[in-house]
Amino acid sequence: MAEDKKVGRAVKTASEFVAAHGKPARAVVENVGRTSARIVLVGDDGAMGDVVLPDVASAEAVIEAVPDLDRHEWDRETTDAVKIGPAHRRRMAGR
Repeated sequence: MAEDKKVGRAVKTASEFVAAHGKPARAVVENVGRTSARIVLVGDDGAMGDVVLPDVASAEAVIEAVPDLDRHEWDRETTDAVKIGPAHRRRMAGR
């Protein structure tokens, strides 16, 4: 039951991301240890976001539930689509 709520919230978050950052958006699923999975979202405008879920199956369910969210890998096309600005670089550096 708790996982259903997490998936529901993640679908809402991912849908809002797609609406704000353009269609189609990309989704890359990454394992985070043994306890969770992360969906990295890349909008059509190059913005990045993420959603953390309990497992890969939940992440896949989110991608299937969100229109205009397409499953991708970290290939050249996806990495080229990411636009990282100065503010994001500072945040990644811990500043």
